[in-house]
Order: sequence, then C-alpha cells, then structure tokens
Amino acid sequence: MSVIKNIFGFYRDGFRNMPKWGKQLWIIIILKGIVIFILIRFLFFPNFLKTEFNTNKERSEHVLEQLTNSENNDTVKH
Repeated sequence: MSVIKNIFGFYRDGFRNMPKWGKQLWIIIILKGIVIFILIRFLFFPNFLKTEFNTNKERSEHVLEQLTNSENNDTVKH
C-alpha cells in the first residue's frame, strides 16, 4: 500500500509544482481527448440495435439469434 501512496504523491507533487502554462496544456489535452472520444464513439460505433429495432423484445430476439446461429458463429467448428 505504501508503494501506491508514494506513486500518488509523486504525481500530486508534480502537478502542484507545474507551471501555469503546463496546467493549461494538460487541460487542452484532456479536453481534446474527450472530444475525440465522443466523435469516434458516435461516428464509428452507432447504436445498431436502437436504430434497427423498436422494442426491447425485438432487440433481445435479434441478439439471441445472432449468438445461437451456428452459421454466423465463426469460432465454433462442426
């Protein structure tokens, strides 16, 4: 547990002693990361089940069918 406290203290002290421009730079980096994550999430990983099916029952039936259909399941060898 002492090792974790030492690591945490190392980073805490480093950020406390960082110059103002360094803190501003980290804020910009974090904001850019959040924006990029949100854009990638919505552009490349759309919610297929919400757009293709209207009810939870239809969604669950589709998922069950995809999981149990042996033609679509490439990992199972017969």
